[in-house]
Amino acid sequence: MAVMAATRFKHFGDMLHLPDASMAVFFLGGLYLRHHWTFVVMLLLSVALDWVSISYAGVSDFCITLAYAFLPLAYAVLWYAGRWYAPRVDGRAMSYVGAFLVALLAAIGSFAISNGSFYWLGGRYPNPHMGEYLSRLWQWGPLFVRTTISYVAVALVLHALIARFASSATVHGRARA
Repeated sequence: MAVMAATRFKHFGDMLHLPDASMAVFFLGGLYLRHHWTFVVMLLLSVALDWVSISYAGVSDFCITLAYAFLPLAYAVLWYAGRWYAPRVDGRAMSYVGAFLVALLAAIGSFAISNGSFYWLGGRYPNPHMGEYLSRLWQWGPLFVRTTISYVAVALVLHALIARFASSATVHGRARA
């Protein structure tokens, strides 16, 4: 939650701010927290952060349209993909690769939902058509997906390192006893 709060105000990042980690946080929340109620808490936190950023931090409300109602679905794709894959993370390298690939597919699906709903239902484009939508999807999709999987990759590497050091410490601790 702290990572989402720390990165939510500047969606694309700049020299002083990291890019928004919300999509990655939802996938990782599903992977590690799993419970439905924590998904709801994370959704409420994301809405509260958006409200604070718009009301008090000077962030534009351009994205707050009818399409905003589709964000829970976009985040659910990430959360429940992580939740589905969680039992498969077993410490083997391939389980981490699998988690990364599931995160990649979930990020693509999540972005397609959020971006598609914004384009088609947001009312910001007077004459929406498929050619323009695909152009915008290609323009913004790689940035959002790359950001998401970068955060997920860092988290999975940290997970693997911590698991490796913990098992190493356990083995060495038993050897001394």
